Amino acid sequence: MNENMKILLAEDDLTTSAILSGVLKKWGYEPILVKDGQEAWETLQQPDCPSLVILDWLMPRMQGLEVIQHVRAKIVDKPPYIILLTSKDEMESILSGLEAGANDYIKKPFDNAELRARIRVGQRSIELQTNLYETQKRLEHLATHDPLTGILNRRAILQSLSKELARIRREKQPNLKSMLCIGFFDLDHFKQINDQHGHQSGDEVLIGLVNCLKGELREYDVFGRMGGDEFLIIAPGVDSENHENLFKRIVLSIEKCKIQTETGILSLTVSMGVSIAKPDCNEDQLLHTADIAMYQAKREGGNRVVFSK
Repeated sequence: MNENMKILLAEDDLTTSAILSGVLKKWGYEPILVKDGQEAWETLQQPDCPSLVILDWLMPRMQGLEVIQHVRAKIVDKPPYIILLTSKDEMESILSGLEAGANDYIKKPFDNAELRARIRVGQRSIELQTNLYETQKRLEHLATHDPLTGILNRRAILQSLSKELARIRREKQPNLKSMLCIGFFDLDHFKQINDQHGHQSGDEVLIGLVNCLKGELREYDVFGRMGGDEFLIIAPGVDSENHENLFKRIVLSIEKCKIQTETGILSLTVSMGVSIAKPDCNEDQLLHTADIAMYQAKREGGNRVVFSK
């Protein structure tokens, strides 16, 4: 078990704090010392806060019980493991601490062997919680991302579109200079790539296309695979006077992209249809107009953008 971990030690009594700090260092831990409950709570709100806390019950500004209540109410993802340090002997008081959300407790004056054993229990609990959290995140990623390209899958990209449309509906006076646009596109002659070079090369082309676009999209654009060789770009906050430039640049960058496959370097082009969201439109209407524009781009020879009217 890795003992080189940070432990937040919240204790206002300097003597007790010094003793505990020395013991923790001796055992290989890195104690982070704070002198009251308010400072403990502020530390626990930081992104890199310790995952294990030894918290005194009675402290200035904010008592240990208040800190625990704040933690359990506001820190949902990966909450810290809290050992309550108390001189209270009454079972009722100890139970109130555990009911408030403390994971464990130890009485002062503490026995070193007991304290170390309780810290190790906490450490094992943190490791299990971390593994569970990481597994949950992996499952969430698998549920929302395309396994081949790594971008959002159909379900997730459509959910993002719903959220963006809901946002513009909430705006009582839409910003006429900033629009929500979507670009719906597919690869030109993708079936020929699969037929002539094989499905492995076809997959490599799709991956290469995604990699090609990573540098062209803005940080807040949303990109997803609708299925097969069809993709959707959600572009919020597009300048109404220059909105065509974004999508034309994307199509041009794909044309210039050279993709390495197992059968050699391949080039590709796409046909894209772009539609602009209005406050009264829904997802199906917006996608339908973009789809019509995309097929017009194909009829005109591909490798181009058509903007819906």
